[in-house]
Amino acid sequence: MAKSLLRTDDEIAEIYKRHVKTVYRVCYTYLKNPADTEDAVSDAFVRLIKSAPAFESEEHEKAWLIRTAANVCKDFLKHWSRRGEDIADYTDTLKAENAAPQDDLLAAVCGLPDKYKTVMHLYYYEGYTSVQIAGILRKPGSTIRNYLHEARGILRERLGDDFDEE
Repeated sequence: MAKSLLRTDDEIAEIYKRHVKTVYRVCYTYLKNPADTEDAVSDAFVRLIKSAPAFESEEHEKAWLIRTAANVCKDFLKHWSRRGEDIADYTDTLKAENAAPQDDLLAAVCGLPDKYKTVMHLYYYEGYTSVQIAGILRKPGSTIRNYLHEARGILRERLGDDFDEE
């Protein structure tokens, strides 16, 4: 799949169609706000257009977009205008808009620290193995397995009997 670094509008549109839902879910787990999530998704695809990386396969393309989306969200959360804001300020807005359906498990996953949230999303929602996640996040496999173990413990503690690992 390695092609010219210059992509046509049609090629960008195809990449967008293939991966927009995944990128949206990754961004939503970080930002928990539909409007901010849409901005982050746009930024991730703008970075794709500007950097024009060569991909070895569709999986490589997807992994690049997931990593880029996570970085866009982290940058967004670090921005000076967001400092001091409490996520609780947005929960009422989210419920009122009903923009993204949330169940208790998804809400609990969104409430995890970033290092756990990303790994849990990739493992359970995207279906990656711990080895693949280690490659995407450029961390040792043992670290990824430890993050999964610790995140499950946190979820078990928060959800009690409602937490089912299957």
